[in-house]
Amino acid sequence: MKIIIVGASGTMGKCLSSAFEKENEIIRATGSKGGDLQVDITSVESVEAMFKKAGPFDALICTAGPTHVGPWNKMTPNDFRTGLEGKLMGQVNLVLIGQHYINPKGSFTLITGALSNEPVPMFANASAANGAIEGFVRAAAIELEHGIRINAVSPTVIENSPQYFPYFQGDIPVTMLQLEYGFRKSVFGANTGQIIKPY
Repeated sequence: MKIIIVGASGTMGKCLSSAFEKENEIIRATGSKGGDLQVDITSVESVEAMFKKAGPFDALICTAGPTHVGPWNKMTPNDFRTGLEGKLMGQVNLVLIGQHYINPKGSFTLITGALSNEPVPMFANASAANGAIEGFVRAAAIELEHGIRINAVSPTVIENSPQYFPYFQGDIPVTMLQLEYGFRKSVFGANTGQIIKPY
């Protein structure tokens, strides 16, 4: 399969690129230099250019999407837009534009997170963006044509991001292997419209 991984330079993206490249053609898309392609997912023009360069593909995985982290009483509307324009609309852009380039029976796998159901202080923006992504996935699944599937993977904090552990007291970190198999279920399985929890 030809798989585009958006966010390939991040913690999750590196793990998935390494795991899937043994059996598939991987195109690493990053927000800066270093990948096979560069893309700003908040820019429609940039997303369109990425797909034109990549050509037809079988699956897209997104592990990218900035959100604002900070206390509620200091958050501004502009801060809140970070997640709406980054994690939410960035991933929506990938699907709305990518549906015209993906091969029949291909798949999109987006990234959300446990914060949609279990919010913690400082992460209100991520909670809102995650919840919206999950709604988008369920809705898109019933309208995508040509057998194209869409799912989201929803981990809690991951083991390779210890800098976030203090915010997620009581949560057992998701291992990188659990994360990999959550994405495998979406990419290589038959599910669509699902929110896959790899824990």
